[in-house]
Amino acid sequence: MHVHILGICGTFMGGIAAIAKAAGHRVTGSDRSVYPPMSTQLEALGIGVVEGFDAGQLDPVPDVVVVGNVMTRGQPVVEALLERGLRYVSGPEWLAREVLEKRWVLAVAGTHGKTTTSSLLAWILEHAGHAPGFLIGGVPGNFGMSARLGATPFFVIEADEYDTAFFDKRAKFVHYRPRTVVLNNLEYDHADIYPDLGSIQRQFHHLVRTVPGGGRIVWNAADGHLRETLAMGCWTPREGFAPGSEQGVPDALWGARLSSADGSSFEVLEGGRPVARVEWPLIGNHNIANALAAIAAARHAGVSPARAADALARFEGIRRRLELRGEAGGVRVYDDFAHHPTAIATTLDGLRRRVGKARIVAVLEPRSNTMRLGVHREALAASLAAADEVWLYAGADLGWDAAASLSSLGSRAHCRGDVAVLATDLAQSVRPGDHVLVMSNGSFGGLHERLLAALRTR
Repeated sequence: MHVHILGICGTFMGGIAAIAKAAGHRVTGSDRSVYPPMSTQLEALGIGVVEGFDAGQLDPVPDVVVVGNVMTRGQPVVEALLERGLRYVSGPEWLAREVLEKRWVLAVAGTHGKTTTSSLLAWILEHAGHAPGFLIGGVPGNFGMSARLGATPFFVIEADEYDTAFFDKRAKFVHYRPRTVVLNNLEYDHADIYPDLGSIQRQFHHLVRTVPGGGRIVWNAADGHLRETLAMGCWTPREGFAPGSEQGVPDALWGARLSSADGSSFEVLEGGRPVARVEWPLIGNHNIANALAAIAAARHAGVSPARAADALARFEGIRRRLELRGEAGGVRVYDDFAHHPTAIATTLDGLRRRVGKARIVAVLEPRSNTMRLGVHREALAASLAAADEVWLYAGADLGWDAAASLSSLGSRAHCRGDVAVLATDLAQSVRPGDHVLVMSNGSFGGLHERLLAALRTR
């Protein structure tokens, strides 16, 4: 079958391409911007990619066109697709029909931690000898790829609540029909799609409705919004988790007892009883929560907590999750995907626990649609308060006053409207021993390498 993918260079659609290729299909695709690393990954797989969305790419006619959610009405290829009556589906629908239908799907949903928890869960299953398939919105170091067809029965998927396609405005995750589902947390996000928190909760409840009675819902028992969502109706056994559950979080079966302040060592508690000990390279309470969720979900698939803990000790991290990009002039530069105030605050907290009193310099690009709309601008200063110095990129498309939003930070806060200028000024400001945490859900104009280069020549 010839599968043609529109918007192929996104992480999700690129993963669909890799899985379709592994399943024996002929795969082609197109995107507006075709550049590494996805372009080189697709090339290595032998997948031809066209730049742009012209109608000519539909000749010869593919057997099916898989439409990414970056596609909109008015684009020539979309108009030709509809006018000619060709067969088309969304990425989640194709995946559900062609891959997930006969698999034990383990879906990880939530506002934060999806990529990390999915990666942990896939690695635990791999370490236990199950060779799972997976589709993750990042690249786990243990696999070196974001997607794999894998062996039956298990398939781990990062279950995104973003909408499916221009013709299907449901959340992506309603297509996946999981047997095991993780609900990490729930906050307001995706302001370009959802008008309020209640509308997101309804989508999460649609997901809850698809989990069979013989399945399992692993949920963050400390999250009030998830508690409200499950109160709408739940027909599946639940297992709650919370890092502080030894202190009495209601409904939390799984908890943790810290052995180190930064979270790199902890005991896993089940019903208050120690069942495993984790010594691993990750840090922060948020990652402990991710680990508990993965351990609980893996146990539902038959992997013991002790064996899961052994896998976590060998976990190699995820690209763009507090990833050390380099060190120059005694300054360490990290890359992180954080783009929501909660994620920013928890990432800073984890790094602070690791580096102690050393200076942390936080650098943020408010790039997501929600950030650019200014939905979180009032919470931004508080989320960055743990940093010793804050730099914010205020691009031309930012729809709010960045300096005003950070005014409570006083002289610690700096705003720049040009990435090159930001890199230069930042390089002149930092000092040996500093930890520079660069946060963005995009490439940030190559800021990491610009900064490291400037530091090497300083």
